[in-house]
Amino acid sequence: MISRDIVESDASSLRLGDVDDRPTVCQVLHSLNVGGAEVLAVHISRALASKFRFVFACLDELGTLGEELRRDRCDVEVFERRAGLDRRCAGRLAGWFRQQQVAVVHAHQYTPFFYCLASGILRRRPPILFTEHGRWFPDYPRRKRMLFNRLFLRSTDQVVAVGEHVKQALVANEGIASRRIEVVYNGVDVELFGGDTHERETVRRELGLSENDFAVLQVARLDALKDHCTAIRTLAATLPQAPNTMLLIAGEGPEEPGIRAEIARLGVGERVRMMGLRRDVPRLLGAADAFLLTSISEGIPVTLIEAMAARVPIVSTRVGGVGEVVIDGETGRLAASGDAAALATALVELAGSSGTRQSMGEEGRRRAEAMFTLSQMTSAYAAHYEELARVRR
Repeated sequence: MISRDIVESDASSLRLGDVDDRPTVCQVLHSLNVGGAEVLAVHISRALASKFRFVFACLDELGTLGEELRRDRCDVEVFERRAGLDRRCAGRLAGWFRQQQVAVVHAHQYTPFFYCLASGILRRRPPILFTEHGRWFPDYPRRKRMLFNRLFLRSTDQVVAVGEHVKQALVANEGIASRRIEVVYNGVDVELFGGDTHERETVRRELGLSENDFAVLQVARLDALKDHCTAIRTLAATLPQAPNTMLLIAGEGPEEPGIRAEIARLGVGERVRMMGLRRDVPRLLGAADAFLLTSISEGIPVTLIEAMAARVPIVSTRVGGVGEVVIDGETGRLAASGDAAALATALVELAGSSGTRQSMGEEGRRRAEAMFTLSQMTSAYAAHYEELARVRR
């Protein structure tokens, strides 16, 4: 399981009877369901477990990853935050920090950051590292939040944005000074991707794909922001010119009924595979000919980095920080959100040219290796933790 390495690394760093003097980092999230921010939080914990002890706080619910972490004896607390402003939640969070002797708080996304700030209004709190992974849609300035941030964000706290677009949103819409925000790009272990070519045929057989099928993979939580219905419309527009196209959708979430209804409405059920939550994304990417993302809002999507690492060309909407990852015409094709016709044109182009797929895939791999590696990301976060832990002492 994804979390087991954390426990094994924790255990290997200590001998029986040793005192664990690693600073404790509490990662605070909405939940530990499978999503970009959540998976990255676990990856960071796994990579840095020899230097820091990690605990987790979920404001809303436990989630799949949280269940795994608990089974592997990691400390995960769920606060069951009430609707609206839950002052009780902030107080309980402060108590959890004290109980766990937290040296550094790492808040992922704005709402967890807000409650971490609120936990210190009437009491001492640990320094906070706030990572903004993406922005809600629509995004706009919120004056009350700006004032709150200015009043309670301390000089010792630190702010990270996962991309330049996200950084500018924090400046414009949260009132956080640009000089306080560092960009740390999301990263993946590129060596996990683009491996055994013989595995490709095995996976394609498992998925019921023929040798001639043009396999388009979409990996994303089934959430309204991912706009899977545009993906279904894109497939329908692609099929007249590339009838061998097969859309593979990996993910779970609340929008599944609506997606299935759109598949039925357009009569494309034979060319779609709804695969549910998958934990073998590297294998799926190895079987894919192209990767599709149809979001209406994004930060720096990890799935796009994984596709590039696997040498899979990308077709995506041009939203948020996507343009910082995908270079239009070099590593993939970009189109406006909701523009199924333009996205379909890009897929048809890739379906008709194995040379274009190969060249885009190779350029994507080079870009992933240069800019979006797991080691680059975790080294940056380790430096933040070390600096903030010194502040705590």
